[in-house]
Amino acid sequence: MAEGPTSEAGERRRKLDELLASGRSPYRNRFPAPDPVAPLLVRFAAFKAGDRSEEKFRVAGRLMVKRQMGKAAFFVLGDASGRVQLYGNVNNLGEDGYADFRRLEAGDIIGAVGPVFRTRRGELTIEVESFVLLAKALHALPEKWHGLTDVETRYRQRYLDLIVNDEVRRSFYIRGRVLTALRRFMDERGFLEVETPILQTIPGGATARSFETHHNALDIDLYLRIALELHLKRLIVGSFDKVYEVGRIFRNEGISTKHNPEFTMMESQQAYADYNDVMEMVEALVAYIAKEVLGSLRVPWKGQEIDLTPPWRRATLRDLVREHSGIDFVEYPEYKSLKARVEGIGIKVDSSWSWGKLVDELLSTFVEPKLIQPTFVLDYPVELSPLARPKDDNPALVERFEGFVGGIEIANCFSELTDPIDQRRRFEEQASQRQAGDEEAGFVDEDFLAALEYGMPPSGGSGLGIDRLCMILTGSPSIRDALLFPLLRPEM
Repeated sequence: MAEGPTSEAGERRRKLDELLASGRSPYRNRFPAPDPVAPLLVRFAAFKAGDRSEEKFRVAGRLMVKRQMGKAAFFVLGDASGRVQLYGNVNNLGEDGYADFRRLEAGDIIGAVGPVFRTRRGELTIEVESFVLLAKALHALPEKWHGLTDVETRYRQRYLDLIVNDEVRRSFYIRGRVLTALRRFMDERGFLEVETPILQTIPGGATARSFETHHNALDIDLYLRIALELHLKRLIVGSFDKVYEVGRIFRNEGISTKHNPEFTMMESQQAYADYNDVMEMVEALVAYIAKEVLGSLRVPWKGQEIDLTPPWRRATLRDLVREHSGIDFVEYPEYKSLKARVEGIGIKVDSSWSWGKLVDELLSTFVEPKLIQPTFVLDYPVELSPLARPKDDNPALVERFEGFVGGIEIANCFSELTDPIDQRRRFEEQASQRQAGDEEAGFVDEDFLAALEYGMPPSGGSGLGIDRLCMILTGSPSIRDALLFPLLRPEM
């Protein structure tokens, strides 16, 4: 619906037209070297009422709140670092300058120059001696959450969410620092950061449905990657001993509080290591990130406190499933018997599920919600882990673990399968399941098998979900709160 002539948006447009008619640009191209607000607040924190700096400062940002008192006007200006009060009066700005200052509105972006002083009410303030309008806002800002209460609107108009909600902005500041700390940790451990293809002829490294596209010049179908793993393993074959990648992953699956079709993973490969080495690395990495970013290893989470201090609890998948569901899946090696037992405790079984999927459902239903404190779940059935190395003492299990924090899986890691014969057999089993209708099953990747046939050293691989880790560190209940722009259905 179009804005009426008396609406606030209409009034703002009228003021814009007045500026244009007077020959003044409402959208400037620069305001060099503004002083960040936060350091000013710290620097002059000891100022008493009436104290004033001799030095003048340049600040720039968005006007958040406006108050007018006769021949003086106050605004709150916010930049990326913090907020500070601005004070303008007719004595400092002159009649025309003060009239222009009063015409400013919440939402406008300005640059201002003046000294810092402490008001009689104790507010640290910049006394504006000159200013310039840098960008005219044609819409009013939401008043804190009034007008921006719908959760989907917050995600859809994230820019408004960031403007009015300091906690949201802080969460994404934390996310940026998480990535910085992660890279520092991996680099200091001797890992090399690499980049591998997003568009792939065969999507591999995980069990997931992929997004498909077509390359016109080569006339071939391509897939957005569902994991980073197989290309990192190729680099281990190629004589790199420690590699990692922070990259976007794409899986054509459902959306939930823990799932988004596009998400960020850190995956690594380390030659001459196994899943025990990777366990030590993952718990040390998460603890390092928390300490660097939050200054503490204790994180509040849904009314509880999570302690990320290593070492984390270690328990086998079999023991945990038996403890929380009452089912020892080892005693039901056949699909029909396990299916009957699972249905007997109230789980509705889909006809497409395999024996391994039944075990996975027991884990996600009965165990995962209980794993609030950091826990490594060890030793998965081979049916659930087509790329992991079998255990020497029990080939029915593999050397794999998943890391859980806050009832959420944040890591999936294992000792890598380096036997090309066994890997081919597992790929072929996956391909058979795909032909039978399982769209999440994998392909036979002949190029990767060829790489394995040249010999791959023993290796430990990790996969760490960055979005889910950020959920834990920021206390966010949904993965959408950890993504700046989560996928949403387009508005009609």
